[in-house]
Amino acid sequence: MKLRLDLRLSQKLIMTPQLQQAIKLLQLSRLELQQSLSQHLLENPLLDEVQAEVEDVEPPTAEGKSEEPPAAASQELSEEGGTPEERGSPEESSASGWEEYFGSDRRIGDSERASSSQDEFPSYEQTLAKATSLEEHLLWQLSLSGLAERGKALGRLIIGNLDDDGYLRITLAEVIAGTDFTESEAESALRDIQTFDPTGVGARDLSECLLLQLGHLGRNPIGSLGARPGALKGSIVEGVILHHLKDLEKKQYAKIAKALDVTVDEVFQATKVIENLEPKPGRPFTNTQNYVIVPDVFVVKDEGEWVVLLNDDGLPRMRISPYYKQLMASSQGGAPETKAYMDEKLRAAQWVIRSIEQRNKTIVKVVSSIVKFQEQFFDRGVSHLKPLVLKQVAEDIGMHESTISRVTANKYMYCPQGMLELKFFFNAGLQRTDQPSDMHSSVSVREMIKKMVAEEDARRPLKDEEIAARLRTQQVIIARRTVAKYRAEDNIPSAGQRKRFF
Repeated sequence: MKLRLDLRLSQKLIMTPQLQQAIKLLQLSRLELQQSLSQHLLENPLLDEVQAEVEDVEPPTAEGKSEEPPAAASQELSEEGGTPEERGSPEESSASGWEEYFGSDRRIGDSERASSSQDEFPSYEQTLAKATSLEEHLLWQLSLSGLAERGKALGRLIIGNLDDDGYLRITLAEVIAGTDFTESEAESALRDIQTFDPTGVGARDLSECLLLQLGHLGRNPIGSLGARPGALKGSIVEGVILHHLKDLEKKQYAKIAKALDVTVDEVFQATKVIENLEPKPGRPFTNTQNYVIVPDVFVVKDEGEWVVLLNDDGLPRMRISPYYKQLMASSQGGAPETKAYMDEKLRAAQWVIRSIEQRNKTIVKVVSSIVKFQEQFFDRGVSHLKPLVLKQVAEDIGMHESTISRVTANKYMYCPQGMLELKFFFNAGLQRTDQPSDMHSSVSVREMIKKMVAEEDARRPLKDEEIAARLRTQQVIIARRTVAKYRAEDNIPSAGQRKRFF
C-alpha cells in the first residue's frame, strides 16, 4: 500500500462568526432586535449608546427692559414692609395661606382646578386594573361556600386543573392521583363546583356543559329562555344535546326530527335555544393581551412619488465608547491579555455597528423594490395587487432569494392601506381569460370570494362551483378545488354550514 500526497485547489464558502451574526441580525424582528442590541450593550464595554442631546436654552432678556425683582423677593418685601392695610389683616393672610397650601388638593371635578406643571400623575401602567382570571373567580366562590376544609382542598385541586374554557379535560382519577381523596369525594366536589358562576363551568365535554346551562331554563316541550328555572328532562333541546350535536353541527335538521319523532320546525325552535347557550364558559375571563406592532418602515407619498422611510425610533443608537478609545490610545505598556481583550471587543463592536447599518440599508432597498412592483396597490388598493415572488425582487436589487426571505420575515410596513407584513406582498397568480399574459393576484381573488360570500343569500349560499363560475365571469381562471382551498384558508365555512334556515 502506497501513501500519496495530492494537492487540490477548491473554493469553499465559510460562514465566519461575524457573517453569522450579520445574517442573524437581518432576520430578527423589531422587538428581537431591541433585545439583541440591549444584550450587546451589556456584554461589550466598548459599545456606548448615543443619548439624545438636550440643549439648555435660557430665555433671552429684552434689551432696555428694567429687571424686576423675583417674585419671592417681592413677596418678602411686601410682608416685611408696608402698612397693615397694604398687607391685609392677619385673618385674610392666614386664609390665603391655607388656600395656597391646599390648592393642589382639588379634585378633578373641581371647575376651579388649574393645570399645573408640578402636578404628578400616576403612570399609565399604574392605572391599569388587573383582570380577574377564571381560577381566581372560582376560588373566591369556593372560599365563600359552606364546604368543609377537606372539600375546599379538593375543590382547589379541581379548579387548578380546569383549562381556560372552564372544562375539566382530565379524569377525576388523574386529578386525585397521589392524594388520599376518593373518586366519590371528587365527584361530589365537582358537582359543587358546577354550581358556581359562570354556568357550565367544570364540565367534562360540550354536552355536559350545555346540559348544566339547561338547568337554568324553563320547563316546556321546547325549553325557551326566560321561563321558570328547572331541569328540562325529556325536552327536545335535551335530546338534541345528548344525541345529535354532530348532526346539529352539519345542520341535518330533518335527520334530527326523524330520530326524535318531532317536526322540523320544533327542531328549529330547539336550535334557537341552543344558540343562546355558551359553549365556552371561561370565555369572559380569558385574559388576552394585545401587543402593539411597531412598523419597521413607513411608505409615504412625497411629491407624487412613493418614498420608503426607515423607522429607527426606539432602537438604541450605538457607537464606540470615547472613553475606551482614549484609553486604548494612551495605554502603551499594558498587559498583553488586556490589549488582546480590548482589541477583540473593539472588533466585535465595530462589526455590530456595521451589521446594523447594513441591515437598515438592505431593508430599505428591499422595500423600495416591493413598492416599485406594487405601485398600483398603493395607489388603488388591494384589488390591484400584482403577483410577486422572491426571485423578482432578488433579481431587481441583485441579492439572493434567501436574503430577501430573511429581510421580509417578521417585518412590517405602515402605508395608506394600513399595517401590513412584508410577506403580504408575495403571492401567487391566477391567469386572466381576457389577457393570458396578465395575471390576477391570489390575494385579490380571495377578496373577491369574501365579497361574494358576504353578499350572498344566507338561505341559498353559494357553492364552490358557483363561486368559481362567477369568478370566470370576472376574467379569473380558477378551479373549484382552488376556491375550496382559499375558502378554508380564510376560515369561511362550506355552503352547507353557512346556510340559514331561520
